[in-house]
Amino acid sequence: MGDGKATAAAQDAYICFEDEAGQGLRPPKGHTWAPRGRTPQVRVRGSNRGRVSVAGVVCYKSGERSRLFYRLHMYRGRKGEAKSFGWQDYRDLIVVAHNQLKAPVVWVWDNLNVHLVDELALFFMENEEWLTVFQLPSYAPELNPQEGIWSLVKRGLADFAAANLDHLSRIMKRKLKKIQYRPELIDGCLTETGLIMSAG
Repeated sequence: MGDGKATAAAQDAYICFEDEAGQGLRPPKGHTWAPRGRTPQVRVRGSNRGRVSVAGVVCYKSGERSRLFYRLHMYRGRKGEAKSFGWQDYRDLIVVAHNQLKAPVVWVWDNLNVHLVDELALFFMENEEWLTVFQLPSYAPELNPQEGIWSLVKRGLADFAAANLDHLSRIMKRKLKKIQYRPELIDGCLTETGLIMSAG
C-alpha cells in the first residue's frame, strides 16, 4: 500500500478503498439478553431467495473529512435478472466519488472478476489524469477499511427480521447514511487495518 499512499500524496488525491457485501432475508446471528434456558427466536420468511448487495467505498485524505459512498443492487431471484453489480455500476460509483470529492482519486480494490474486465481497463486509461487504480493482494480483507463498514452494518442487522427485500434495503440505506455522518467511524475502520494517513 506504500505506492498507493505515495501516489495519493503526489497527486493531492483521496485514497479510496472499495468492497462489496450482501445480505439476504435471513439475518446475521447476534447476541442478546434472555431468561436462562429460554433462547429467543426470531421468525423470518421461509424463502431465502433474493439478496441486497452493496458496493461501498471509503475515501481518505490527510486533513480532510473521511467519506463513504455506496450503491445498492437488489436481486429478487427472477429469471434473467442480474444477481450482482455489472462493470457499469462500478464505473458509475468511481465517477460519483470523483465528482463528490472534487479531487483526483487513487482507487484500491480486490481482484474480483468484474473489476478486471476490458471495459473498466479502458475507462481507467481514458481517465488516468484523475484516476489511478491499485489491486489489493488476494485474500487480504484485513487491508481494506471498507470491511469495517460492513462489520458495523451487519452488527446493526443482527437478529433483525426484515419483512421483505424492500424493507431490508431501506434499513441498510438508513444504517449506511448514519455512518456517512460519522467520519470518526470511517476513520476507525482505517485504524483497524493498521494503515495510517499522513501528509506528504
